[in-house]
Amino acid sequence: MATEAHDAMAGAGAAAHGPAMPQLDFSTYANQIFWLVIALVAIYLILTRVALPRIGSVLAERKGTITNDIAAAEELKMKALDAEKAYNKALADARSEAARIVAEAKAEIQQDLDAATAKADAEIFAKAAESERRIAEIRENTLESVTEVAKDTAKEIVSVLGGKADARSVTAAINARLKG
Repeated sequence: MATEAHDAMAGAGAAAHGPAMPQLDFSTYANQIFWLVIALVAIYLILTRVALPRIGSVLAERKGTITNDIAAAEELKMKALDAEKAYNKALADARSEAARIVAEAKAEIQQDLDAATAKADAEIFAKAAESERRIAEIRENTLESVTEVAKDTAKEIVSVLGGKADARSVTAAINARLKG
């Protein structure tokens, strides 16, 4: 029952004030269409005169910035390539210079080594000649010493055996034996 009373009161209020939704009231369509056209024209004018030019200028500015950035990137890329070429050339020059310095150092060391070798060879040759001279002297002295020892030994042997040997006969016998 309460629901029926509430519905009856709502229906009475709606009848007194008109339909429930004024947009659907056919008597106000002309007024609504007029304000719709005014609102659309106002929105159109605001968009075409204010918003769209600003958006267009922002887009044009962004496009210009992007184009400039791309051009700057290309320029920097070219500079980087030039720098890389210069670096590679400098590196090749440094390597060739290092190779030249190493070759010069090797040549200088080889000259020093050849000079030292020649000096050492000369010293060795001089020492070898001196050694050969000393060996010859020692041989000569040894031969004289052997001859003297042989003479003394021969005299002693002859005297032990009971004979008498003179120095001249012993020397002649030893010399004859040494000659072969």
